[in-house]
Amino acid sequence: MASTPTSPSSSNPWFAVSMGLVGLIVGYALGSGSAGVPAGLPTPPAVPSVPTAAAPEAPPAGDVKPVDPDVDHIRGNPDAAISVIEYSDYECPFCARNHPTMQQIIDTYPDDVNWVYRHYPLPFHANAQKAAEAAECAADIGGNDKFWEMTDMLMEKGTDNTQLESYAAAIGLNAAKFKDCLDSGKMAARVASDATEGSTAGVNGTPGNIVLKNGTKESRMVSGAQPFSAFKAVIDEMLK
Repeated sequence: MASTPTSPSSSNPWFAVSMGLVGLIVGYALGSGSAGVPAGLPTPPAVPSVPTAAAPEAPPAGDVKPVDPDVDHIRGNPDAAISVIEYSDYECPFCARNHPTMQQIIDTYPDDVNWVYRHYPLPFHANAQKAAEAAECAADIGGNDKFWEMTDMLMEKGTDNTQLESYAAAIGLNAAKFKDCLDSGKMAARVASDATEGSTAGVNGTPGNIVLKNGTKESRMVSGAQPFSAFKAVIDEMLK
């Protein structure tokens, strides 16, 4: 008499356990960051690794461009020993979740740590590229403070590109100058440059956070919208 076939789960009690672990890993990856490469860059052949929550074991970043106060958008002490460089996408929900954590970091370490924002718009976020250009136009017209005001507004209100001019007006920018800048596309190259440098540093999703000890090549990658405690562990170790 032919035997009745058994399912993998009934014949192997470890099957259900294994599938549960796979589900946990996938859920964690989806819950902390958006994977991808910015528009215009080749897709990397390797699948992005799952971000680790174990901050003390955060891996070194790749070739990180040093922070340049004349070029970078810095919030906090420009002479801080450590920079947290965030490669970010204004349309990424995980970046919006990461935003208050970055502020908490510089509030906690006002003398020792600053926050550097660099662009990494993902190709499947239709509004991200133009939003990044809008932030650069804000900086071009009103300086670093206006860049951060626009960044805060985009993270709070979202990247509806039909609202960019109203956002500019809300933070006090000259409407005509802002429209001319945005329509010209002249900030696209700056955004692309940030994204290329991010990929070189090992960023493959957003938010891609790099904790860099300024004046050295010592760095750690803290990928995804991690809790403050994950950053704190890395920063405290670097400050020793």
